[in-house]
Amino acid sequence: MESEGQQSKYINTTEPVASLEGSDVGTQPLLPPATAPNSQWQQIGLVISDFLEKLPEYIGSFFNKYKQPIISIALILAAIVTFKLALALLDAINDIPLVNSFFELVGVAYVFWLVIRYLLKTSTRQELVTQIRSLQKEIFGGQDS
Repeated sequence: MESEGQQSKYINTTEPVASLEGSDVGTQPLLPPATAPNSQWQQIGLVISDFLEKLPEYIGSFFNKYKQPIISIALILAAIVTFKLALALLDAINDIPLVNSFFELVGVAYVFWLVIRYLLKTSTRQELVTQIRSLQKEIFGGQDS
């Protein structure tokens, strides 16, 4: 019994429905059937969905076309970020008490050792020059300077 009462409350949506309940079908404008498309919004939705569907293809073709410049820019940005992080880390270490003085002492000691080890005698100066030239050949590919 309840199902018969519930079924009579539903309206068939395939036929036009009057805009106001209780009014005659001929006197009031009719609403479009539920299956009628809202063309402008559907067109916008179709354009957006087509774009989103083809977006991976667009990105892939863009990357393939401009692969070298994109990689170069990414490497430059990574180098800049790394440099800034290194400077921030050194600045943070420099703010620690006595560490700044310790680093200065290590630098002075290394310069003192370099002078004693390589710069006092002629033979050791020649050894330093040959080491520098061999390092230049490794880095620059055999260019003699």
